Amino acid sequence: MPKVVIDASALLALLNAESGADVVAEALPGGVISAVNLSEVVAKLCEAGMPEKAIHQALQPLGLESVPFDEEQAYQAGLLRIATKDMGVSLGDRACLSLAKMRGAVALTSDRTWAELSIGATINVIR
Repeated sequence: MPKVVIDASALLALLNAESGADVVAEALPGGVISAVNLSEVVAKLCEAGMPEKAIHQALQPLGLESVPFDEEQAYQAGLLRIATKDMGVSLGDRACLSLAKMRGAVALTSDRTWAELSIGATINVIR
């Protein structure tokens, strides 16, 4: 089982060399990312003007395993909605959190509001 599930915000911090990037880089070996969060990262890079080939070239060497958003994870992410609704936690956020919870892994994020969540998953805020 992986030790870390990387949120889109954490991966973007690494790719953009932002504060906390070192924490993400340290967690990469053996880390995973939900396909939902990977899609968020691709969308942000695309919005920033990065061509598709460059996006692949930036992400491929990281060695992150992309975990499909399957039926079980869909249920688990959906079940987190009530506990997270008041904090503005999105579907992408819940994809990361539910995957971490299901795998007994740490959710790695730059979203400080996650530190206030009590959902049965360990959360590490990178900055």
